[in-house]
Amino acid sequence: MSDGLFDLSARVAIVTGTSRGLGQYLARALAKAGADLVLTSRERARLLPFEAEMRGLGRRTISLELDVRNLDSIERMAAAAEKEFGHLDILVNNAGCNVRKPALDVSWEDWNLILDTNLRGSFFVAQAVARRMIPRRYGRIVNIGSVTSVSGYAGLAPYGASRGGIRQLTMSLADDWGKHGVTVNCLAPGWFRTEQNKVLYENKEWVDYLCDRIPLKRPGEPQDLDAAVVFLAAESSRYITGQTLLVDGGISTGATRALVESRPAMRDRPGESH
Repeated sequence: MSDGLFDLSARVAIVTGTSRGLGQYLARALAKAGADLVLTSRERARLLPFEAEMRGLGRRTISLELDVRNLDSIERMAAAAEKEFGHLDILVNNAGCNVRKPALDVSWEDWNLILDTNLRGSFFVAQAVARRMIPRRYGRIVNIGSVTSVSGYAGLAPYGASRGGIRQLTMSLADDWGKHGVTVNCLAPGWFRTEQNKVLYENKEWVDYLCDRIPLKRPGEPQDLDAAVVFLAAESSRYITGQTLLVDGGISTGATRALVESRPAMRDRPGESH
């Protein structure tokens, strides 16, 4: 197999939400595969240490301010990125937020914050970047979803709605832009410790419960996403679009180990399915 399938040399990748967390790991993976980088955050100054790290890898890198809830900010970012590099090849739509509350406590403002950031923001960033990809008939858009794109969890109603929307959005944009040489896929992590959810991982009982539900028996490590994001950004995925790739240790299978293991053995009968 040719190494060129996973080589991102001479490609330019925008990764939104790279001031911390998984966004930095995703950007680092693309840089190690050869991509030059556009890093974004609402506060550009927060990007400068990571920008220096990426330049230390030998990658041409710029940091740009971006508020995904502001259309003018989105357009300014896309225009500045194109002006700097001359072309845009990859977008990783990572910027997002969450407010964890029981459904009865979610406010109007909570809902708008989460949906405007995670779903509306992702659409308009993709639109602005795709306008610059389509004339060149090449592009890779990777929308970051979540296991909540396919599963429901208590306390995550607006977040799950936004991530489920990302999955549907991905399929629609794939159909819209495929004829222009632009693929659109969704990378959906399972349970990874981030700044948004780190308080959960301080509860050992909860972590034990979580691991029991994950077939691979552990939460995700950020590096578990490296190969997946490079795959979706590179030539390796050229005939894949509109898909959701779950990197979740298997939790989306819905398996409950204790129940399965405690059931008596059953033998299928002809004509029966389970």
